[in-house]
Amino acid sequence: MSELKVTDWIGREETAQARVAPVQAEMLAATLSDAGAEVPADGALLPPLWHWIAFLPTVPMADLKSDGHPRLGGFLPPVDLPRRMWASGALSFHRPLHVGERLTRHSVIRDVVEKHGSTGAMVFVTVAHEIAGEDGLAIRETQDIVYLEMPDRFRAPKPVPVPAAPILERRVPVSEALLFRFSACTFNAHRIHIDLPYAREVEKYPNLVVHGPLQAMMLALQATAHRGRAPDRFRFRGVHPMFHDADLRLLAEDGEDGALRLCTARGEDHQGLQATAEWEGGTWAAS
Repeated sequence: MSELKVTDWIGREETAQARVAPVQAEMLAATLSDAGAEVPADGALLPPLWHWIAFLPTVPMADLKSDGHPRLGGFLPPVDLPRRMWASGALSFHRPLHVGERLTRHSVIRDVVEKHGSTGAMVFVTVAHEIAGEDGLAIRETQDIVYLEMPDRFRAPKPVPVPAAPILERRVPVSEALLFRFSACTFNAHRIHIDLPYAREVEKYPNLVVHGPLQAMMLALQATAHRGRAPDRFRFRGVHPMFHDADLRLLAEDGEDGALRLCTARGEDHQGLQATAEWEGGTWAAS
């Protein structure tokens, strides 16, 4: 039998069932409190992106790699590159979910693409999810995961300028405690977020890395508060790593057809995560 290639994982599927328990929602709200999160009651609407704390990577300790990620080769392909990050995501919301509701997630490996860039070999894995609640399909989501070679030093991406005149801004303090709490809420043991010697000496980051999903959740909270309801579509991508040695600025500008263009920023230096929130019907005003 010939050896499997990573592209042989295209089309692989898995289904999982879970729920966001009230205590999980309370923990996440406490973690995101500086971004304006409030504790939702049992049965209350689940804020956008909070379904991420339902489906946790609960593998045994023996199945974790040295970086803290679960070993590959099951659902995700066994990519032979040591560095992994969640590069981007896109979601469409079709009906609300609630705290405590039974959820079912069906996942498919949509694509596996091998590339070679200025930093070396790269593999992009695209995963499509459909999340259903008790009343049917609630969310369609696409995640793009990138695998990279381990660098010999930190090479900062080209900085993307910070919006000069945002229509909303919130500043969120970043600390080791925030990163630890979010790692705990998402059961994410990736050491770049919680182990400073590892982040610096192995993956060559200058400081602890702020999770991309943490930044996305904070931006989704700002979009929801600004418009008075959760967006119908939300997409995001990382353009520069953010570190725990500086506050996050959460910013937004008006986009086309009533959309919001959002980003995290490090002071006036550069953007970190970019996002777009869209609502059906174009421009929409909160009542």
